[in-house]
Amino acid sequence: MGQMRTLGYIAVGGIIGSLGRYGLDLLAAGNLPLEPQDFPLATLAVNLIGCLAIGILAPVLLARTGWPNARPFLITGILGGFTTFSALAAQSGVLLLDGQGWRALAYLVATLAGGLLAVRLGMLISERQPR
Repeated sequence: MGQMRTLGYIAVGGIIGSLGRYGLDLLAAGNLPLEPQDFPLATLAVNLIGCLAIGILAPVLLARTGWPNARPFLITGILGGFTTFSALAAQSGVLLLDGQGWRALAYLVATLAGGLLAVRLGMLISERQPR
């Protein structure tokens, strides 16, 4: 029963995260300086926001175990559904196929380096919060 409950929390969290990502894609459509096929800013933003949130939440969830399904629901479910590696790979591949190798490289570097920095920033923010 406990395992099924955890899977349920992950599934519900994944739905919430996926809808959030789709909502941001809709908000970004036509409102960003570059079109998605030129540089996928919306996906980059989603992944960096997700990394920042994981950096903030992970230390707190590791320190507090009041709700055992908090980490699966929030990190695996919501943030796992919100962020997306498949879109990163697909968009990078399209840039490469379009002969935009430097843009693909810039996107990959910005996502990976930015993601690591965002997680670390989130951890620093989390450390400053009273427990």
